[in-house]
Amino acid sequence: MKTTNHMSRRDFLTTAGIMTGTTLLNPLSEMKAETNTVHAPNANRLKVALVGTGSRGCGMWGTDLVKSYPDKIEFVGLCDKNQGRVETGKKLIGVDCPTFTDFEKMMRETKPDLLIVTTMDSTHHQFIIRGMELGADIITEKPLTTDEVKAQAIIDAEKKTGKKCRITFNYRYSPHRAKIWELLRAGEIGDITSVDFHWYLDTSHGADYFRRWHRLVENSGSLWVHKASHHFDLLNWWIDSEPESVYALGELNHYGKNGNIRAENCRTCPQSKSCKFYFDILRNNYYKQLYVDNEKYDGYLRDGCVFKNDINIFDKMAATIRYANSVQVSYSLTAYSPYEGYRIAFNGTKGRIDAWIEESRPVRDVNYDEIVVFKNFSKREYIQIPFGTSGHGGGDQLLKDQIFLSNIADPYKQCADIRDGVFACLVGIAARKSIAAGLPVKIADLTSLKPEAKKRYTRI
Repeated sequence: MKTTNHMSRRDFLTTAGIMTGTTLLNPLSEMKAETNTVHAPNANRLKVALVGTGSRGCGMWGTDLVKSYPDKIEFVGLCDKNQGRVETGKKLIGVDCPTFTDFEKMMRETKPDLLIVTTMDSTHHQFIIRGMELGADIITEKPLTTDEVKAQAIIDAEKKTGKKCRITFNYRYSPHRAKIWELLRAGEIGDITSVDFHWYLDTSHGADYFRRWHRLVENSGSLWVHKASHHFDLLNWWIDSEPESVYALGELNHYGKNGNIRAENCRTCPQSKSCKFYFDILRNNYYKQLYVDNEKYDGYLRDGCVFKNDINIFDKMAATIRYANSVQVSYSLTAYSPYEGYRIAFNGTKGRIDAWIEESRPVRDVNYDEIVVFKNFSKREYIQIPFGTSGHGGGDQLLKDQIFLSNIADPYKQCADIRDGVFACLVGIAARKSIAAGLPVKIADLTSLKPEAKKRYTRI
């Protein structure tokens, strides 16, 4: 697509002075903050800056924060490589703060206490590292990063700067998943010996990953990292140990080159009427404002074709994971299922816990999810957990409350730090390496962090 005023990701990062992590490069002179002055923040509120004004940044970490914590936080800057999208983001979030396409300029002028990182996965490390170097604590969307070299750079930067980075593993906060953690910690099935965990993405949500920048492994680290790091973090948290080795298989069987029709994107496709994956982005006014109206700045197509030939991530994956405490996990992810959800079972020395969650739930007369506890030589027990009232199974609001409200306890050890983020990523990174080599991969070989039988816990 022909674009005007094009600014590449490399230009953006160069302008931000973070291509090397520490060196300030010459900013492009035409990239200015929207206003000439930075509003004086309220001394009683946390000064927050956001980099990455896509839908996740503007929604969960933008509008939601403004509505929920007006007396706790103040946005002092928004930044995005797309100059149109950052201006649109400002309107959608509903804030009155400067906007930037120059990250370094934003950080130096606004001096935030907290930087929220919601950019493309492969760039997380650059903003996390430079943000900490410039004096901010960090909240970053999962995954923490996309390969082991970037993970090590983040580990080193945290140690050097003394700043803290929190990873937003909101799945931990779902009441249903928290109840499973509670049952396991209470020893209801004895010692955990093995876990069966199978995740299903449907032909709506699952397909969406193949429309967007996630379709390229160099951007997202693949679904092994972008999506499955959520699942691996849950496993690490539930099992209360750290992963030791991974053996994996994966293929692209459904999307990409497997389609018999393809185009650049849905709006330009001559066969849209016959394609079951047709996505009319113009019917979603939020996406239209945020993405379609700003394509002219960077050429990014939010409604890309799911059958593009350049797609290089897997849509079916399976792994065997061994933990430092000897627990074995059988994991799989399928990205073209007729329904969305997962099945999980924990096998223990005294019984078993089963759960089946259908997230793309059909209409029915129940308002709860169920956990079944089987104890050896005893009757099964059914535990019903009411549906959560916020996104990700009710986890989103609970996560944000713990971050932004004072005196919130952490009895379930849900707070996730860099160590948690690294180990969640490393399982997926090891899986990619295992597929390439056809051999198991040891987690300890990837970074300076060595897996421990008992999971560490740090309250940030």
